[in-house]
Amino acid sequence: MSWMIAIAAYGQKGEVHILAVNDMHAAIEAFPQLTAIADSLRTLYPSLLVFSAGDNRTGNPISDMYRVSSYPMIALMNQVGFDATTLGNHDFDVKSLPPLLGLSHFSYICANIYPSEESGIRVMPTRVFDADGIKVGVIGVVQVNQQGRPDTHPDNVQGIKFSDPQKTVAKYKDLSHKCDVTILLSHIGYEADIEMAEKYPWLDLIIGGHTHTQLTADEPLHNGVLITQNKNKLAKVTHITLTLKNGRVKSKKAEYIDVKSHSKKVSLVEAMVAHFSENPYFKQVVGHAEVPFKCRDEITFMMCDSFLGETDGDISIVNNGGVRIDSLQAGEITMKDILSIDPFYNETMELELSGEDILKVLTTYSRGSLYHLPRVGGIICEAIVDKEDPDKDRLKNVRLKTLDGQEFDIHKTYKVITNSYMASIIPSFIDCTPHSLNIETSKILTNFIGRFETVNYQGVNRLLVTEE
Repeated sequence: MSWMIAIAAYGQKGEVHILAVNDMHAAIEAFPQLTAIADSLRTLYPSLLVFSAGDNRTGNPISDMYRVSSYPMIALMNQVGFDATTLGNHDFDVKSLPPLLGLSHFSYICANIYPSEESGIRVMPTRVFDADGIKVGVIGVVQVNQQGRPDTHPDNVQGIKFSDPQKTVAKYKDLSHKCDVTILLSHIGYEADIEMAEKYPWLDLIIGGHTHTQLTADEPLHNGVLITQNKNKLAKVTHITLTLKNGRVKSKKAEYIDVKSHSKKVSLVEAMVAHFSENPYFKQVVGHAEVPFKCRDEITFMMCDSFLGETDGDISIVNNGGVRIDSLQAGEITMKDILSIDPFYNETMELELSGEDILKVLTTYSRGSLYHLPRVGGIICEAIVDKEDPDKDRLKNVRLKTLDGQEFDIHKTYKVITNSYMASIIPSFIDCTPHSLNIETSKILTNFIGRFETVNYQGVNRLLVTEE
């Protein structure tokens, strides 16, 4: 009789429902709506699984600068009922990951990290979840750069080793034989996720992150694998439905849900966010914006200018990821704004570089991508992109000019000001020794803005893009 029941059960259909997020970057203000979405789905689907593809933190000083850095995010994720997250590169920022692990009511899954005993980091490479009798196997991976670590300051990952994500996933194919569903929580970027799907069709689903790529419901399957990803800061979340028959996934559907425009909010979570937000320090006014900053570059060029205005440097370099907001409204600029722009606690660093070295730093760091090309102060950077590239991102060459458009002297030695993240990478490109000025870059920016009645960077652009 028992074997007849087993055969009947095997022939039945089943569904796995997942709520997926990525790159939340401490967007705690969206959690009243996110919790309402999760609660509504859980009412319909009691076995709902809630997963994050990493970068849960860094971007909101209310969370980042809490007594235990990022505790507000953990408390709110606990309230939503997250089941698991993988690690993103920014989850290593500020070195407070170990205490957060103990405060989390969800699992941290990352297969390509090998922490030392002293690091205090305890994660699992995989985990199997039970979704109403359906076995759901989950693998996690984090992005690794050319230096063999995630994109964070090297000091944040001391005592931790990492392996190549793609090679690591290959070791866990057996998980697909033991489970009904196999999922990869991936913080490696959309293009890398496509490569992963092409290589490992035994994955049913990749929940992606890192590149903040907003996908849509009509995203095609890649080698039979469904890939999902959203823009950062909880602009949207994904409701994923996997339908199984005879123990195999037969159909896959992704629904993308707007979060901040969602009509319902959970009052308890609203109260939690209000409590975490009560910090007078963040309301301090440091200056005024005459007009809005409409794009990230305008903010980045202001940061470049602050490095030169508050030091005796000749040229400044800021990595494109060194600024964490895309716009800033006109009016008061507060400490919350400053620390949202620059949340990394970076030090201001000085280097002596030749013009030729500066050119090498810019071209090497950009890795052939206009997006990754650092922004500069004190000079003009001309980027030549491939006119055949539909995205106009493929970088062919970089030229430098003086501010008045004259030829840049590549033989001269310059005093270059940058942040400690960039200074930790530059010596791997050229032989130099960075020197700390013993002041945080956020303080440099604060002092610079405070020297003016108002600041206005509308239309300021020291990055000229030419197609060839």
